[in-house]
Amino acid sequence: MTGQNVVVVESPAKAKTINKYLGSDYYVLASYGHIRDLPPKDGSVQPDADFAMEWEVDGRAKKRIDEIAKACKGAKALFLATDPDREGEAISWHIQEELTKRKVLAPISVQRVVFNEITKSAVTNAMANPRDLNKELIDAYLARRALDYLVGFTLSPVLWRKLPGAKSAGRVQSVALRLICEREAEIEAFKPREYWSIDAQLAAADGTPFAARLTHLNGKKLDKFDLGDKSAAETALAAVRSGGHQVQAVERKQVKRHPAPPFTTSTLQQEASRKLYFGATKTMTLAQKLYEGIQLGGEAVGLITYMRTDSTTMSGEAIAAARGMIEDVYGSDYLPSGPRQYRTKAKNAQEAHECIRPTSMRRRPEDVARYLEPDQRKLYELIWKRAVACQMESATLDQVAVDIDTADKSARLRASGSVVRFDGFLTLYIESEDDKDDEDKEGGRLPDLKEGDRPGLLNADANQHFTQPPPRFTEASLVKRMEELGIGRPSTYASILKVLQDREYVRLDKRRFQPEDRGRLVTAFLSSFYDKYFDYAFTAGLEEQLDDISGGRIDWKTVLRDFWKAFRGITDKAMELTGQEVREKIDAVLGPHFFPPDEKGDTEAARKCPSCGNGRLSLNFGRYGAFITCSNYPDCKLTRNLDEAGNLNGDSPDATEYPRLLGIDPETGLDVAVRQGPYGYYVQLGEAEKDAKGKTKTKPKRASLLKTMEPSTIDLETALRLLSLPRLLGDHPESKLPVAAGIGRFGPYLKHGDAYVSLPKDDDVLTIGLNRAVTVLAEAGPKGKGRASVAKELGPHPSDGKPISLGSGRFGPYVKHGNIYASIPRGTEPDAVTLEQAIELIAAKAAKKAAGKSAGPKQSGAKKAAAKKSTAKKSAAKKAKSKKSKAKKAPARKAS
Repeated sequence: MTGQNVVVVESPAKAKTINKYLGSDYYVLASYGHIRDLPPKDGSVQPDADFAMEWEVDGRAKKRIDEIAKACKGAKALFLATDPDREGEAISWHIQEELTKRKVLAPISVQRVVFNEITKSAVTNAMANPRDLNKELIDAYLARRALDYLVGFTLSPVLWRKLPGAKSAGRVQSVALRLICEREAEIEAFKPREYWSIDAQLAAADGTPFAARLTHLNGKKLDKFDLGDKSAAETALAAVRSGGHQVQAVERKQVKRHPAPPFTTSTLQQEASRKLYFGATKTMTLAQKLYEGIQLGGEAVGLITYMRTDSTTMSGEAIAAARGMIEDVYGSDYLPSGPRQYRTKAKNAQEAHECIRPTSMRRRPEDVARYLEPDQRKLYELIWKRAVACQMESATLDQVAVDIDTADKSARLRASGSVVRFDGFLTLYIESEDDKDDEDKEGGRLPDLKEGDRPGLLNADANQHFTQPPPRFTEASLVKRMEELGIGRPSTYASILKVLQDREYVRLDKRRFQPEDRGRLVTAFLSSFYDKYFDYAFTAGLEEQLDDISGGRIDWKTVLRDFWKAFRGITDKAMELTGQEVREKIDAVLGPHFFPPDEKGDTEAARKCPSCGNGRLSLNFGRYGAFITCSNYPDCKLTRNLDEAGNLNGDSPDATEYPRLLGIDPETGLDVAVRQGPYGYYVQLGEAEKDAKGKTKTKPKRASLLKTMEPSTIDLETALRLLSLPRLLGDHPESKLPVAAGIGRFGPYLKHGDAYVSLPKDDDVLTIGLNRAVTVLAEAGPKGKGRASVAKELGPHPSDGKPISLGSGRFGPYVKHGNIYASIPRGTEPDAVTLEQAIELIAAKAAKKAAGKSAGPKQSGAKKAAAKKSTAKKSAAKKAKSKKSKAKKAPARKAS
């Protein structure tokens, strides 16, 4: 790109839009996000080398950085225009570091530009005002990345060894998981409390009905639980029905309700969840598209400002545009005398940016609706309304409270209501709330009542209520709680919630989070042995330190040193824990969950073994996770998976009916039964064959039940279909390789040649056909979730006619012939590999394999001899040490 200026952004959509704005003197290309990361292996962060960090260019990003490096050769200048936040600064830093390493930056200047919106004026203004990379923001990124890596790669091995079945843990994700688990424990421990209310229907003199509630009885103001049972409620009801009701006081006041500030990342996620039922990930994906640009009449235009921000600040230009539009569309009554200014208390790096708002207030939702997909339109409308409403006049409400006494003054009722006198911003936008109590809701309009009026009693009822447990978290309320506690950063919330669900630590049920038992086990372990590091206050304090790094107030390595020294010590102690110590601690923490207490609060009744009658049930751990077992093992062989723990001594027939015979397999004549093991339910064909010594000779065929299946309703037909898996669906129309469906350790899957792809939740492994399977495989792509490799046939091998196939596996693309796998060299596009090239690669690999085998026996013999010699030396040394020890101890024994 000789003589041109090179501009690097993150996404190709953004690159296309910006290229139009800047013209032919600039060449804009995309990095596609991060180009480097810490390799997922031990040693990528080295605490003993002052936290040196080893970076690796991602395989998929190599092509991108090659293109950037090529573009920079002969260029006038390099402008790094990645996103305007801490992560964007880090991406620019990685690009600069990698290009410096390749020695392509020496003759050209490197500058950083940021723009909060992708409009022509914003982009050209940013290009005219470049700056250097911000060292403090980069240091904050490095500190966060190092902390997350050290916690993950130090803690996860502890979990794998001490808590079988646990997948991994993260510095912030585990604290979010703790919030969900502790809320669930509150719900389980909650004891509902009874209370009553007296509600009356009265009518004014003109016949207009209105509602009132008893607030005072016999001169005493009633608290929530003063009417605690039916008897007390009936006494109060009689007082209300005694008649002679008269208005004693009327209180009127006018209040103003002010608009909410414009959106930040957190509040956008919350409102999109409440109003649109969008998850945090979906909200951020849609917002990203609106930010990067939408085609409006042939031109790509960014519709909103940058969507990762903690700031509620709005630029003066945007405020002026909003005020002008409000006056034109809604009139001067809806325009406050001066602009509204909002400030946020957040003090991290993203505070420097604006709020989330439309790039043009005049671009109304109805004007762009035809260019947007339905969900994009809904989100844009939400952002537009909030941004405009925040500059509108406050709403004015008249609130009225009326006290009404009975004739004997024994009971006082209160009627309350509010009337909107001027709707102000409410004409455009009303903010939603989570889990608002019915008692907190404002009443409607009341009739015009005056002191001395005598309304008539139409009806009065005593209503029973019970206190409710705290509600489970929705995505909105969890994000709000995390922000209140200072845990994580709003820009990371979407990924945190996704990780918790992907690891199957939590699930969303009716839009509310429920912890899985696996998640509760991890939380119990961390809160028992790493309590300080997953404490809310500690995590929030660490976030403040990261903010201090980004503000240049503290050195990033000082933060790492202080954290690591103590964390390493705790981890060393955790690795010394015995299995029994872990079991006992977690069993004590989660006992009330798995063995619910009776009315007296005693959990021991639920722990009594229903099989042997005198054993005590408790948690145990096997290779694949936790399960329930009896203390009399091995005499009592009762085991249950965790899902059945609460029903072991209950009324559920599932507690004792397994194995349950379903019928006879018509092909083999063997019994088919549904059974229960430590890790769940399964169906089994026949019984294990044993030899004369009682050892298992052949194992019966088994198949796990799907998560959606109820073991109590499984029938013979379904069981036989499960046992028939994996089933062949047919040959793939393009690769001609067989496609099969089955169930594995990680759930239902499709097998295509050597490829395994997880089956989507909406598809049934028992009924899926070839056409749908081909679609699923295509959607998964060559690197789809759960895919080991994706093969396609190149042609027959000339030696034996067997097919040569092309695939992509764990270690990269390869060609395969029989049992020979030959890696495709780096820099070679897999799709460009010809049959002739594949034959050469396979021949080279076969020759290498043959050479290795011929050299193998000599090498193996040498190794065996060396090992034998080493073992002999160790044995001799051990015997000598033993004799020396006995010689020392002998006199002492003699003297005694």
